Amino acid sequence: QVQLVESGGGLVQAGGSLRLSCTVSGSIFSADDMGWYRQAPGKQREFVARISSSGYRLVDASVKGRFTISRDNAVNTVYLQMSSLKPEDTGVYYCNRIPQYANWGQGTQVIVSS
Repeated sequence: QVQLVESGGGLVQAGGSLRLSCTVSGSIFSADDMGWYRQAPGKQREFVARISSSGYRLVDASVKGRFTISRDNAVNTVYLQMSSLKPEDTGVYYCNRIPQYANWGQGTQVIVSS
């Protein structure tokens, strides 16, 4: 069974940076398109960024210019570099394949204080 393990979240002041990691096991990671998603308190999970198996990147307009997605196929890991963080970036961040696996990881909590 595929496992997704997110890490790297924390509490940061507005304007700060964090780097999230997601390590995947049980799949042919290098062949998969991967995405990052987030869920703010009381809201539905939303798309943040994606990277194709060939490295093509796309980010949501709300994070464009601030977040960068990358991947390292040698260690089955996808990253999300977040900078210029805003309080509205607060939430639990998840990664998943695109198309998504049915099971999600536990996510990693990001809290941005104003």
